[in-house]
Amino acid sequence: MAALDSLDSLDRRLIDAYQRGLPLCERPFAAMAERLGASEAEVIERLQRLQQGQVLSRVGPVFDHARAGASLLAAVAVPEAERDRVAEVINRSPGVNHNYAREPLARETQAREHDFNLWFVMTAADELQLEARLEALEAELGVPLLRLPMVEGYHIDLGFPIPWAELEAS
Repeated sequence: MAALDSLDSLDRRLIDAYQRGLPLCERPFAAMAERLGASEAEVIERLQRLQQGQVLSRVGPVFDHARAGASLLAAVAVPEAERDRVAEVINRSPGVNHNYAREPLARETQAREHDFNLWFVMTAADELQLEARLEALEAELGVPLLRLPMVEGYHIDLGFPIPWAELEAS
């Protein structure tokens, strides 16, 4: 991860200004650059550097998948020794995002390897395409997927004010 002191004023303004409200236009990075007093190339380069340094995990829109197609949360139970390999297969599947490992749930007093330990969101243009993608992934993995369709949606605003001065003091 990039050190806090390696983030200059433009990096910080870019992070602060665009946690939400990414411009919806033909050249969003040019619009961002104009607002920040930078060039489009510089904004793109900084966003790439911030992602590579793990300051930013993702640059892009967040939208209501139910209004733009179909999506669901899925999980798979795999032996811990196979988890990274299976995660790579899942990551290559079309429409997959938010793939993450979770510790298996404890049953009685011990966690068991067959509990669901890889979770991901899969999206598609419609329910038929979504199911076809899930079936193809299931066949490739050779294990069943737990399908958890959304019953009710919630908007969670994940933008946060960054207390730069406090972070520098600590």
